[in-house]
Amino acid sequence: MATAQPQLYSFPSTDALAKQLRPYILRAQNAAIARHDTFRVAVSGGSLPTVLARALLEPSNGTTEDTPQFAKWDIFFADERAVPLDHEDSNYKLLKAELLTKIPAELGAPTVHPIDADHVNDDDPQELADLYQEDLMRSFAAKDSVKLPIFDLILLGCGPDGHTCSLFPGHDLLREKDAWVAAETNSPKPPPKRITLTLPVVTSAHDIAFVATGAGKKDIMKAIFDSEEGRSLPSALVNQGGGDKVSWFTDHPAIDGVAFPRRGSL
Repeated sequence: MATAQPQLYSFPSTDALAKQLRPYILRAQNAAIARHDTFRVAVSGGSLPTVLARALLEPSNGTTEDTPQFAKWDIFFADERAVPLDHEDSNYKLLKAELLTKIPAELGAPTVHPIDADHVNDDDPQELADLYQEDLMRSFAAKDSVKLPIFDLILLGCGPDGHTCSLFPGHDLLREKDAWVAAETNSPKPPPKRITLTLPVVTSAHDIAFVATGAGKKDIMKAIFDSEEGRSLPSALVNQGGGDKVSWFTDHPAIDGVAFPRRGSL
């Protein structure tokens, strides 16, 4: 388990946050392309796609370092709901509407990995999870040669109960060690059927970033960062497993009253 501390950044507004999130993501992109000529990133839903769009669709300053090279992006989903791809609850639909359809042609088109739409109506989402894991295997190598897929960057949200991806407090999935992708049949937050990356996959990424905004997050942020009781929350487990690979991008209202030291810039 990692012993180093995560980085907690706080900004006066969501716009200011997005301006700082952009260079963070592009540094991860450029390092990944230098390593293996592709940028493998996993994203969550919620408010995250909107913030990503603000960060990434701003005009470049003209340098290679400040330019999203979307043609080299492989975008996966940190979790997804077992619904059709055009359903209101679909994280794919949200990302498509907020970001994918707005990418200028000259920046290229990312390769996007949605769930298999033919299996979203199955009674058990396990087949959906298995198929998504197979997709990961094709991108990251056969599972017998790679214990875990190592994402270049995973972008996460944090729910008001401390959940992240579709990993919920006190759930058995938090103890899953072997699967890359797990099925959830009874999510405490609707819709009930989902798939999710497992905790070992999340904490193995090169870089992990949370985006958490709004005063509605301040109580759970206090629990995650300041309380012993909060150490078992899924988002806190990512902090513990990822250590200083984890960066939190927040606005001031989200961490009002949080004692953990925060920074105002990268």
